[in-house]
Amino acid sequence: MMEPIIEIKGLRREFAAGTETITVLKDIDLAINPGELLAIIGQSGSGKSTLMNVLGCLDNGWTGEYRLGGRDVARLKADELAELRREYFGFIFQRYQLLADLDAIENVEIPAIYAGAQRGARRERAKGLLARLGLGDRMTHRPNALSGGQQQRVSVARALVNGGDIILADEPTGALDSRSGKELITLLKELHAEGHTIIIVTHDPAIAAQVDRVIEISDGVIVSDRRTVDEPVSAAKAAPEIKRIPRWREALERSAEAFGMAWRALSSHKLRTFLTMLGIIIGIASVVSVVALGQGSQQQVLERISSIGTNTINVLPGANAADRRSNIRTLVPSDATALAAEPYADSVTPQVSSSGQVRYRSVSATGQFVGVGPDFFRVNNRTFVEGVAFDADGVAALSQEAVIDTKARDTLFTDGQDAIGQVILVGNVPVRVIGVVEASTNNFGPQSNSISVWMPYTTAMSRILGQSWLSSITVRIADSADVTEAQSQIQALMEQRHGIVDFNLQNTDTIRSTIQSTSQTLTLLISAIAVISLIVGGIGVMNIMLVSVKERTREIGVRMAVGARQSDIMQQFLIEAVMVCLIGGVAGIALSFAIGAGVSQFASGLTMIYSPVTIAAAFAASTLIGITFGFMPARSAARLDPVVALASE
Repeated sequence: MMEPIIEIKGLRREFAAGTETITVLKDIDLAINPGELLAIIGQSGSGKSTLMNVLGCLDNGWTGEYRLGGRDVARLKADELAELRREYFGFIFQRYQLLADLDAIENVEIPAIYAGAQRGARRERAKGLLARLGLGDRMTHRPNALSGGQQQRVSVARALVNGGDIILADEPTGALDSRSGKELITLLKELHAEGHTIIIVTHDPAIAAQVDRVIEISDGVIVSDRRTVDEPVSAAKAAPEIKRIPRWREALERSAEAFGMAWRALSSHKLRTFLTMLGIIIGIASVVSVVALGQGSQQQVLERISSIGTNTINVLPGANAADRRSNIRTLVPSDATALAAEPYADSVTPQVSSSGQVRYRSVSATGQFVGVGPDFFRVNNRTFVEGVAFDADGVAALSQEAVIDTKARDTLFTDGQDAIGQVILVGNVPVRVIGVVEASTNNFGPQSNSISVWMPYTTAMSRILGQSWLSSITVRIADSADVTEAQSQIQALMEQRHGIVDFNLQNTDTIRSTIQSTSQTLTLLISAIAVISLIVGGIGVMNIMLVSVKERTREIGVRMAVGARQSDIMQQFLIEAVMVCLIGGVAGIALSFAIGAGVSQFASGLTMIYSPVTIAAAFAASTLIGITFGFMPARSAARLDPVVALASE
């Protein structure tokens, strides 16, 4: 005697309806042999569709015993039930249940993808089935370009692609015209003759009259089970098994297919996809731009500090940096002479300064004139473009010589004449120009936009300012000396000379470190604000993906019915979320570069420096956001009940 392929005993299915429980199937006993062609008939609400969902391993909320090919279905987990749907069943639904974003071939291939079939083999199998069913010229058409009969034939091909030992047809002719309905029943008979087990759920007596066995169900109870043929057709393998690939390759190919499906899903809803990623674009652009602007600003500031002098220590009058009393007279030229004699000093320059009018013939400009020592230009790394600096003899002789910057040269000598050797008036004091240096990029101080004139400090003190004290002394530390140790020795020497602390020291390295630290802190603070926008964008992704799951519930049900594992569903939606965030990340970085170009074009003095590390971190952040905020929608999709999902509109 032939062993049943399906055997159920005492099957009971109940549904909660508020405080009541409705029993849809009442202790059903049924055995179906391989190769049978049978119909389950009954009126609407009789329980026939629920019975089909149980038989097809779509519904697992029942009690009782169900064995499929000898396996106890009640003990199987979700992914094992998905395997049964892939390996045993082929579903033909009343409403076709084709995926709108895929063409006919792609719809047919889906079960084979989840079964791990080789790409080329499954494509040939799908083409062969469609050609056999008369759709050879419609293979690349999407469902909306096919008639109802053609769509149903695509669903038949999909049911057969993995073999379809058991074909479950739920009201297969319900949405077809009479001609297409007859063609479909003829096709099902042909498949039955080839060895497929065909189970048709219908309320049409005309269809029931064409099968070998009719099971009638009413109010959840089988009321009749009659055969028109004594023995079913012997079961045979209806089609050769598609070549499978190794497990590790199967996982990779399924992931690749999930990427493809995700891309098609995103491409099909471009506006929704763009709105989803908008928050990510803004967040990534904000983070990258803020960091780039911070790094650019920091570099500019550090360059300006370097223009003041490297490894330099300024000795300033007053007990501390906060002492802003006018005319503090604690520093004198002999202090500079004493510091210059120390072994750690590479060079030393005293300094006094004032401002006023600088004139050459009829041209006049506001200028900053500074009295300095002969080593000033070495201390401050100033580059000569013409002429030379004054020397120690010029300082001793109170010579009326001057060095100007290129800004002063271009301002005063408008006719292009050679500045060297020309006499200019600094205030009312005539001085001869002996050198020209590059204008400083240092924009510190209120006089940053004025022209600059340097002369011996002795000349400035006696002939212009009429004072005997210094404004500051700058010491350039020798490369072989330790700056911190040198600062301690300068402190000790000045205390010894003055007897009290009436001066303060300013280390340019300390300024540099402070500015770097402050800049980094501000960058982190603003970046943190930008990261908040990223998180808001991530929440937006999660909300839109949850909406997407809601909208695509039926698609999820179809995928589960044809054998998708929970991990397959979760992977696809997670990939979609990550793709949205990655594309948003790329767009955000591109937007940031566009902002940088705009800043360079329209905001002079501002520079944005883009770090590869920051860009890589932006990609990592967008991926992490996709995974983090895509996980909940993906898990929600994977946990849907196949039956509920299929019934969704």
